[in-house]
Amino acid sequence: MEAPETLQKAIAYFADPDSAFQAAVEFRWPGGNVTCPRCGGAKHSFVKTRKLWFCYVCKKQFTVKVGTVMEDSPIGLDKWMTAIWMLANCKNGISSYEVARNLGIHQKSAWFMLHRIREALSDETLAKLGGDSGPIEIDETFVGGKVKNMHKSRRPKDASQGGKGKAIVLGMLERGGRVRAKVVKDRSKVNIAPAMKENIQHGAHIITDEFTSYPFVAANNYVHEVINHAIEYVNGHIHTNGIENFWSLLKRGLNGTYVSVEPFHLQSYVAEQVFRFNNRATKDNKLTDSDRWALVMSQVAGNRLTYAQLTGKGTDTVC
Repeated sequence: MEAPETLQKAIAYFADPDSAFQAAVEFRWPGGNVTCPRCGGAKHSFVKTRKLWFCYVCKKQFTVKVGTVMEDSPIGLDKWMTAIWMLANCKNGISSYEVARNLGIHQKSAWFMLHRIREALSDETLAKLGGDSGPIEIDETFVGGKVKNMHKSRRPKDASQGGKGKAIVLGMLERGGRVRAKVVKDRSKVNIAPAMKENIQHGAHIITDEFTSYPFVAANNYVHEVINHAIEYVNGHIHTNGIENFWSLLKRGLNGTYVSVEPFHLQSYVAEQVFRFNNRATKDNKLTDSDRWALVMSQVAGNRLTYAQLTGKGTDTVC
């Protein structure tokens, strides 16, 4: 199908249940080759009045939602597709309260819905960074409340370091290309080295700041250049301004839109911003809002997130 060009057109188009259903089927099973998500069987019959299939192999019914992030959700496809559009295209993210108001659902349902959509906001490219587009900038950032805003009883005893008690996100950005970001336990070589090895080609050109872990990580695997932020922020091509720009986008969403994010969920919010950054419109790749929406729709299958998994051990956290 040809995806609607704007959110307004998408809402109008998917308000028709038949149009929303047909679009979901086309993205789930391109070419119309419907198969049972439980057993993979292709022999089935379609119950038109209920918009579901009966599989003759496993003798079970299934809908277009089964085996996707939408499984077991009573919320209609029209609302799901609108929510996917908003999350994929709102540069600073969109809060569950705003989604709840716009779609006419409960805030907790919208929060659960957005987290399920984040499961489909994955980077499908398995290729490691380090191609011909340029050096790779590596940096880390701290995520958490400011010490000066904390109650005296909750302030760390040693608050001299701004990152004391905060979550740490490691970022790797290939200039002119993609970004990878991952929450790490700390900034030691033990945690940084595996993340770099997983995402960066051996022998690639990397640029970092002067933090002490990087020289040890880069010693035998990478061509390494350092920018000393105590002296300067740019020295010719040696700088980390690209990854710093990504951090500003990430924190604009975390601090301005989501306000409070639990460390348990932080990686999902980081992955959300990584998706939008990697699928932004560039000089060489004119991606549109409808392209990003279509990409997410093509990735909803094979991902599942239950409320118990989302909340951990029964933790009722609302972000």
